[in-house]
Amino acid sequence: MESSISSLAPENVIASQKAGVNTTFGLAAQAVEGFEKLVDLNVRTVRTVLDEHQALFARSLSVRDPQEFFALQNQHLQDSAQRVQAYWLNVYEIATGVRGGYLEAAQDQIEKSQRNVQAFVESLASNAPAGSEAVVSAWKSAIDAATESANSAYEAARKAARQVVEAAQNDATVASQSAVRAVTPKTASAKK
Repeated sequence: MESSISSLAPENVIASQKAGVNTTFGLAAQAVEGFEKLVDLNVRTVRTVLDEHQALFARSLSVRDPQEFFALQNQHLQDSAQRVQAYWLNVYEIATGVRGGYLEAAQDQIEKSQRNVQAFVESLASNAPAGSEAVVSAWKSAIDAATESANSAYEAARKAARQVVEAAQNDATVASQSAVRAVTPKTASAKK
């Protein structure tokens, strides 16, 4: 029974709590890093938009022909639609990176918990009094079923999260492509 007691020893409990705190702070750091990347992306995007609008305004003032003016505007709209698509792709990549870190940490914690529970049950089984094999077997079966259920729930949640992110990416791509297609005929007709 000493191995089951040693897993509950104060130094093991403290080590486990320390690992949990480190994981929590690691996840918080990943979230902050993702937020920093989004802020940086948005700052760069705003700067680019301001620069491009200033250049467009300056070019618009030098245009003498209405067709050239409309072609310039349409080209700007087409370029903007492509930049919007690139922006949302960057947002998707940042979100996917943060989500991946969280999923990896969750998987690590699940595996660690499963190992700890199995070690505890093995310890109990090896130190169980004679004649208690049926109870130990029932415990093992219940824990195996719970572990399988937890794995299935985790995998279903992971799959659902992946589908949501993919749907958001597809929506952004379709919207950008639609905007580009909507502008392209106008650009072609303005050049005529």
